[in-house]
Amino acid sequence: MLSEYFRAALGHAQYDRLEDGTWVGTIPGFHGLLGSGDSQESCEKDLASALEDWTLLGLQLGHPLPVVGTLDLNLQQAA
Repeated sequence: MLSEYFRAALGHAQYDRLEDGTWVGTIPGFHGLLGSGDSQESCEKDLASALEDWTLLGLQLGHPLPVVGTLDLNLQQAA
């Protein structure tokens, strides 16, 4: 399920080329998460790695994570 979540989240990634020629990538709703690189490809790899770390740390700390499509990694409280 984690790999599906990562793929789905990265499907929403947005990449911008900065004035100095480097790239920055973000995913809407994933606050504080970004990737960067000298090329769009290296930026995509950096963002994917950062997403994995960001998500795993969020799970470990019990932080609410963004729902991506139907993929919800948050623990549901029993009623």
